[in-house]
Amino acid sequence: MVARRSLRVSADAPAPAPLVERRCPLCDRPLPDGPTVDLHHPMPRSLGGTATVPMHRICHRKLHASFTERELAAFGDDWAALRAVPEIGAFTRWVARRPVTFYDGSRRMKR
Repeated sequence: MVARRSLRVSADAPAPAPLVERRCPLCDRPLPDGPTVDLHHPMPRSLGGTATVPMHRICHRKLHASFTERELAAFGDDWAALRAVPEIGAFTRWVARRPVTFYDGSRRMKR
């Protein structure tokens, strides 16, 4: 009988590195795998940004609802400065009490 490659481990092999827990840069909660995670461009694509960071969908939506593209570009990836804005600070305190998979998908009235 032939053993599978994945089961062959030598006695002197180093232990696998522990997985690093991904965290949302805005609310600092753990990021789960699944549809509640979005990729955010700290420098908006419309202004030449290419780098992305994963974050909760609800946090991502809050950023884009609160700031224009130019305002987001001014903050860049300075997450502490974003959290210092009173509206975002109140949001992060509120969302910290929610489960990491929480997403408020309520719709707005069409007026």
